[in-house]
Amino acid sequence: MSTLPSDDAQSPVPAGAYVALDNGSYLSTDLTRGPWHPDHQHGGPPIALAARCVERAAAALGLTHVARLTANLLRPIPIAELAIEVETDYAGRNVAHFSARMSARGKEVARFTAVAQREAGLDIPADLPGHPLPQAPRALGQSAPAPFLFASKTTGYHDLIEGRVARGVAFRGPSAVWFRLRHALVAGEAPGGLERVAVAADSGNGISAILDFHRYIFVNSDLSINLLRKAQGDWICIDARTLLGPNGGGLAEARIFDAQGLIGRSIQSLAIRLRE
Repeated sequence: MSTLPSDDAQSPVPAGAYVALDNGSYLSTDLTRGPWHPDHQHGGPPIALAARCVERAAAALGLTHVARLTANLLRPIPIAELAIEVETDYAGRNVAHFSARMSARGKEVARFTAVAQREAGLDIPADLPGHPLPQAPRALGQSAPAPFLFASKTTGYHDLIEGRVARGVAFRGPSAVWFRLRHALVAGEAPGGLERVAVAADSGNGISAILDFHRYIFVNSDLSINLLRKAQGDWICIDARTLLGPNGGGLAEARIFDAQGLIGRSIQSLAIRLRE
């Protein structure tokens, strides 16, 4: 446990979002708590945890770039012990496909698929359309701190990450926010680039919200991330916008950047309803 005080002065902030257990499972900590229910996790940390497990399975085959990760969130993920099983569905020389299942309290809570690639040095022409790749809307050093709308005295996701606004006004329409993990994803480990991306990308629907948090719930039932290269550095920028359909459906789509420029895109399917 960390000695850093949380907003709730009665208890210290955990050293990570998860603690690896001897049985191969992971104990969730309060840093995973999301904004929709006090007993449920934000989608970012468990998706990042699954990404970590998939990335390790791919690395064992010499495939060091996870080009796509798709999470299907089957039900709310409790702040509890999580078990993750990863399977290699197909492995070729340069590309492999993986699937994973996450369970909590005896129930399957999420499924994942991923594509991993072998990295190799390659020279490409400098004058290709769309290149050089775009930069984030505003550099990190020029971006102001981003307070989180759902921050509270109870430890949660808002304590796990730090944000800075790179475009617009966060939580009030299309916006871009830089994210950094303030604590480890798994206690005692330095988080990797894919973990940093996954933790941030699941917030796309939040930072680009166009509905009132107090009147509406707009939970994403999935997240798909496509990356053209591995993320570098501690900070990840999510440049997101939300689009709504007429019958309770919507999309949140985002461009993903690191300090060097564009690295990929993400999309979430939204289920929208009035709060009871």
